[in-house]
Amino acid sequence: MNEAEFEELVARIDHTVLKPDATESEIDNLCDEAAEYGFASVCVNPVFVERCRRRLEGSAVKTCTVIGFPLGATLPDVKALEARRAQDAGAEELDMVIAVGLLKSGRHDLVQADIEAVVAVRDAGHVVKVIIETCLLTDDEKRAACRLSVAAGADYVKTSTGFSAGGATVADVALMREEVGPTIGVKASGGVKDLETMQRMVEAGATRIGASAGVRIVKEASA
Repeated sequence: MNEAEFEELVARIDHTVLKPDATESEIDNLCDEAAEYGFASVCVNPVFVERCRRRLEGSAVKTCTVIGFPLGATLPDVKALEARRAQDAGAEELDMVIAVGLLKSGRHDLVQADIEAVVAVRDAGHVVKVIIETCLLTDDEKRAACRLSVAAGADYVKTSTGFSAGGATVADVALMREEVGPTIGVKASGGVKDLETMQRMVEAGATRIGASAGVRIVKEASA
């Protein structure tokens, strides 16, 4: 892997800690690693957003947080408020969870409105990623979720929370890329623990990778 390829790989990674028992020291370490290696962002729970913003000041690493996490079952106005408050605290990227139960009920109008509620409060230059939780969906439902995300104005579709029955698969990333076309980002998240897996996701169409194993992946790539 040449230097340009290495830099491109590193810049795709959202360095992630979303476990409920994460401590402030773990979050500080996450930020320091992200700044050292040049990851795209750190992805943390909303309670740590302001801490990350301060810790990452002066670096190019963005602060990403999750909205309606991990179930996606909160009301649209609550998700919008959470997104607004997170941005006020310093979040530049918002990974929101789709209303999975409504999607599976065929309520596409409500699902799109739910996504639009978050997109509507997105600040200029900020990013909304829609987590569709692929492990709970049929292929037809995955395609519908992608179409609704695009129609609602989202910037990315994302495979998984990492808190459900499964994570990212190459097949799902390829399906999502096919459905959204070339202009919308696809984020593979959940179970991406090594360089080989990351490369397979990128080859399938992923433009961003959510991983807690970012440092391990980078070390494998530089070996």
